[in-house]
Amino acid sequence: MLAGAVLVGVLVAFLLYPKAPEPAADSPAAGTASSTIAARYVGAEACRTCHENEYRAWRGSHHQLAMQEANAATVLGDFADVRFKHQGVESVFFRRGDRYLVRTDGPDGRLTDYEIAYTFGVYPLQQYLIAFPGGRYQVLPIAWDARPQGEGGQRWFHLYPKQRVDHRDPLHWTGVYQNWALQCAECHSTHLRKGYDAATHTYQTTFSEINVACESCHGPASVHVEWARNAKSPYAESEGKGLPAMRSRWNEAWKFPGDGARFAVRDRPADAAGMNSCAACHSRRSTLTEERKPGAPLEDSHRLAMLTAPNYHADGQQREEVYVWGSFLQSRMHQRGVTCMDCHDPHSQKLRAEGNALCTRCHAAAAFDTPAHHHHAADGKGAACVACHMPTQNYMVIHARQDHSLRIPRPDLSIALGSPNACTQCHADRRAQWAASAMDRWYGTNWRVRAHFGTTLHAGETQGVRALPDLLELAANTAFPAIVRATALTLAQPYVTPTVLSAARPLLRDTDASVRIAALALMAPADPGDRVASAGPLLDDPVRGVRVEAARVLADIPDAQLAEGRRTTRATALREYEEALALGADWPSGQVHLGDLRLRQGRPDEAIAAFASAIDLDARFSDAYVNLADTYRRLGREADAERTLLRGLAALPSDADLHHALGLLLVRKGDKAGALREFVEAVRLAPGNARYAYVRAIAVDSVGTREQALLLLRSAHQRYPNDVDILVALLSMSREAGDRQAALAYARQLAALLPDNADLGRLLAELEAR
Repeated sequence: MLAGAVLVGVLVAFLLYPKAPEPAADSPAAGTASSTIAARYVGAEACRTCHENEYRAWRGSHHQLAMQEANAATVLGDFADVRFKHQGVESVFFRRGDRYLVRTDGPDGRLTDYEIAYTFGVYPLQQYLIAFPGGRYQVLPIAWDARPQGEGGQRWFHLYPKQRVDHRDPLHWTGVYQNWALQCAECHSTHLRKGYDAATHTYQTTFSEINVACESCHGPASVHVEWARNAKSPYAESEGKGLPAMRSRWNEAWKFPGDGARFAVRDRPADAAGMNSCAACHSRRSTLTEERKPGAPLEDSHRLAMLTAPNYHADGQQREEVYVWGSFLQSRMHQRGVTCMDCHDPHSQKLRAEGNALCTRCHAAAAFDTPAHHHHAADGKGAACVACHMPTQNYMVIHARQDHSLRIPRPDLSIALGSPNACTQCHADRRAQWAASAMDRWYGTNWRVRAHFGTTLHAGETQGVRALPDLLELAANTAFPAIVRATALTLAQPYVTPTVLSAARPLLRDTDASVRIAALALMAPADPGDRVASAGPLLDDPVRGVRVEAARVLADIPDAQLAEGRRTTRATALREYEEALALGADWPSGQVHLGDLRLRQGRPDEAIAAFASAIDLDARFSDAYVNLADTYRRLGREADAERTLLRGLAALPSDADLHHALGLLLVRKGDKAGALREFVEAVRLAPGNARYAYVRAIAVDSVGTREQALLLLRSAHQRYPNDVDILVALLSMSREAGDRQAALAYARQLAALLPDNADLGRLLAELEAR
């Protein structure tokens, strides 16, 4: 749906009393704005007085209609006793007077009548919110297809068409992951405050306006209104009339530098505030604070998802529902200064021009809008710029969203990496090699040799430590987009060595906040002294997301190891980190992150409480059981650890992580046979996990079957040739078995992967000397 719309399967909450969201305390409903320096929210009607044109453009837009009270004017779905059957459950949509209701399966599996409280979105689909106890609003999984009937619309459809999700599943529409307040609410209403109380699992959510109104992007406008009324506020004058500058200059900024120029250029950089306001909702991210400053970098209020699986394909193309920002940041357009508002009117959300006319404002039509360039019929689908450079993918079943990375098709990468390409997405009966050959005929073969970051990122996900040098080189190369460089650092995190730390330290001073955050994460495994020296200076970084990551990295450092000034900045940044965790406390994963923090701080009782809260929120969240059991292990409470893992397996009998954790516990108990059974089961359930294959082989060796262990390790080595643990085990067992040649071969492979490891170098020299 709309950016920030319900991420079906990714929503959360639990509350006690059916209660509608209320206007925030500083909204027009709660009192008029006063003449104070602290700006307050005043509502779209206050803006209309001076900005009638913008207000009219906004009226009827997807932003203005993002969320509405359910009534005859807003409900698009057919509620005339319409029946809809899915996976054995027949739901009925009907009316009682002015009320809109649905009879469907509730949290106990029984058919129950529910009243629609709010509509969510308008096109191409509309969803519906239903009030539940505790301030929750749950998202119905059956949506209305708002497209015209001729396009397949005007029907009810299920957002999980091939899945059966019953009332016992956390993904059920009444469950923890389908709650409005978790993620969709923030981007569908203005000045939203979640109001979650972790102690009672209840919400008191508020907003100043139900939809995405003026102040969602421009910020609270009371100071600006005061300036407009009397133009006598010196504070407002000094602050740009009370609002951040967001003038796009879309129609005048771009000019072709001369006759025959192929590309227009921007006369000067645009105001960053406009795009940063878009990014806060049009991105896959987590929220750090509700106190977002209009125009501040995204990382000041949110944590952006990197270009990793499963969200993105290896070459950065959209895969899961990532919205727009992460894709656009990869584009050459973004690097050249193109902004969201150059193409989209921010008030109506309409395009500045239709079809290729939008692109030819900056790309000379004579060079690009011609069969000589696109090699398709001039009036055909293939002649559309977006068909090749912004291919679509359907999300929420029917919503085709265009990939905003605006890339040149690379069918050669499809062959090498398995990523899609626009050519064969359109010509579905053809293969990537066919498309690559066609491009060779049209453009020569130089397009094939253009460096692409996708090969390095793919290696980072598939080649393990062998990809490390290329990842670090990519991260340091400022010719590539910052999100690509930050992703390279993220993929390097499992393979931290002193050499990696040395390469990452200069990136702690990078101009882009996302790169600084990723570089900080690389410092987490370092010794305390290195961490303090590297992360300490970033505790007072101007961007909140950087400060939060620095606080996480330094959370377990004793005060005595910090300079007095650093203790103060660490305490402040740590509070910001804890505020971010509190904001995500209705997520099971948020409770696990809180537990991890408390454990590192030496507060195990609080860690146990957090992990237990995660299980309370989602009894099928395996990470919570694993972390809770490990905490008990650290405290020497092995019986509690075993009970925890068995409880987890009762809820999740096919979870590989839980079987593996139980196997480790049984090893500690001395039950080698029982442990081996658990390790074998973990490998069966997760055949692609190299660590589990390694541990199973070690367990086999521990029960006295060395040859079988070697066979398992050799097989694992074939599947994971760059896994260091597997190679070390092969080297060790081969040496112990007296097979010097095999040990030497494995040592050489390890030396190629770890060229800076002095101990390995000495061992290799010893083996070669024999």
